[in-house]
Amino acid sequence: MTPSERAGSTSAPSRWGPRWSRWVGRFLARVLWATEVRGRDRVPGTGPGIVVANHVGFIDGPVLHGVIPRGSHFLIGDHMFRGVLGPILRAAGQIEVEGAGRTALQRGREVLRRGDVVGMFPEGTRGAGRADAVHGGAAWLALNTGAPIVPTTMVGTRHSGEPVSVWPPPRRRIVVDFGEPVTLEPPQELRGRARQEWAAQAVAAALRAQVDATLATTDLELPVDDGGRATQEESRA
Repeated sequence: MTPSERAGSTSAPSRWGPRWSRWVGRFLARVLWATEVRGRDRVPGTGPGIVVANHVGFIDGPVLHGVIPRGSHFLIGDHMFRGVLGPILRAAGQIEVEGAGRTALQRGREVLRRGDVVGMFPEGTRGAGRADAVHGGAAWLALNTGAPIVPTTMVGTRHSGEPVSVWPPPRRRIVVDFGEPVTLEPPQELRGRARQEWAAQAVAAALRAQVDATLATTDLELPVDDGGRATQEESRA
């Protein structure tokens, strides 16, 4: 099967990938860097879950993948699948987002339907990480599967003045803070686009609230700049 055929498939990626790749992420988070993980028990121990996090730097994905207490499949922009990194991400069971992201969302839905975890950075690009604007893919997945949203804060992966592509020095302090799961329950009278917009706003509000709550309890800070914000979207979904 060619890379384009794999990307176009709507079947869920294999569970095997996260079984090995999360150990790579865990090594980076716990050994290379000094990552404090809060609220691990808030990630559902069984059944589907959607971990949504703010996004400030290049290492957010592998660190978060490593500290989620279960295997996870992240929706990742297709530009990250170019070159040598592509085969690694596919072998790790990650989901490539092409075009409008419909196929990626369908694959994410299949992951959730079999009772596993999907990870997303709904801001779409690496930047200041304040969740001022988010895409609606996580909301769509939640509405179509009933899976709870776990809003998550990442802070320390990039400092002010560093580019979004920074690879931090060893033993840098990082905080990953999982929030209380949120199950979306739109008002019954809402239908179609209005229902989706309500859900997207609810996801954005939950993520912003989690970011604020984390920043109030740590001396680490989000960068005050966008780090030369990534020119291509991490995930358009």
